[in-house]
Amino acid sequence: MHLDELREYCLAKRGATEGLPFGPDTLVFKVMDKIFAITGLNNPDCRVNLKCDPEYAIELRATHPEDIFPGFHMNKLHWNTVLCEAGLPRTLIIDLIDHSYNLIVDSLPAKRRAQLNDVS
Repeated sequence: MHLDELREYCLAKRGATEGLPFGPDTLVFKVMDKIFAITGLNNPDCRVNLKCDPEYAIELRATHPEDIFPGFHMNKLHWNTVLCEAGLPRTLIIDLIDHSYNLIVDSLPAKRRAQLNDVS
């Protein structure tokens, strides 16, 4: 998966927005003002930080040690860095983006989730 595909997929999520809050080199995807994906714009390869359930994060790192590792500049317990152009199947990358997005949505207060459901 290349950067343009990653961007397109993340922005297709309900209520997703993008921004550059950490400077011009770091693209951030949010849902209801909460980050679910972060990627560098100047990396030689496409990589993305994604939120992950802690137990699943450990399992993923053990299963894919060359392509998934603790989140760069993030809480290593809850975030993974995923190499998108390496050997991972595209379907797994999509699943991991969905997992990250869903973790954020599920953690929102009920009122914010209801507002998200009203977003077309």
